[in-house]
Amino acid sequence: MSIVGRTAPAGRWIAEAVRRAPPDTVAALLPAGFAAHARVFHPAVRYEGDDDVHVRWDEVAAANGTTPHRLMQWPGITGSWEYLAEADQPGLWNDAPAEGHLPAHVAREIAAVLADQTTTPGECWFGWDDDGAADLPRLLLPRADLLLVPGPVERAAANFAPEPREQSAALWWPADRAWCVVTDPALTSTYVGGSVAAVDALLASRLEVAPALPGDPVTPDSDPVNVVDREA
Repeated sequence: MSIVGRTAPAGRWIAEAVRRAPPDTVAALLPAGFAAHARVFHPAVRYEGDDDVHVRWDEVAAANGTTPHRLMQWPGITGSWEYLAEADQPGLWNDAPAEGHLPAHVAREIAAVLADQTTTPGECWFGWDDDGAADLPRLLLPRADLLLVPGPVERAAANFAPEPREQSAALWWPADRAWCVVTDPALTSTYVGGSVAAVDALLASRLEVAPALPGDPVTPDSDPVNVVDREA
């Protein structure tokens, strides 16, 4: 997609990088030029009384007898495509991982880790899809049309949609471009590019994180180990 119209200049370096990348890969979501990349899995949720328990993908794989690995996809580890929709596995999980939305507690943890990996934690950019509601310059990406707003790194945990909707930022990065975080609207994982130290810090966090490569496939049907027929 060409960069046309009222384009926000702040993220042009991202747009120029991702539009050159092979589609449906990590590099099509965020620039491949970072020293390292990571994949953050959005947790599923299990209801226990009044509490929501966050469930890791490797727990779901173990319960289903499937194989957890860095390229795993939700249909693969659960064994069915219906689990991307409304179905659940009672006793294991009730809500599937959020699609296109980074849960606030996960965003907060990522922001806390990445705040130490930039010289400008107080000067970041956040992009989100407001459905064109604001007549302001936008960042045009192959898979999204984002309104950009500035703020400190902690703003990553904010809700960018009008209540009662919940919507995380789809894209955020600091002014010094030390790293970049992308939550694609069609995916249940968030991808991060940054320094080796930044990715190592994420891997050492409490989150479920795996190393990623720019050429990794990202679509729900791309699990090379746990292959599931679309009719399953």
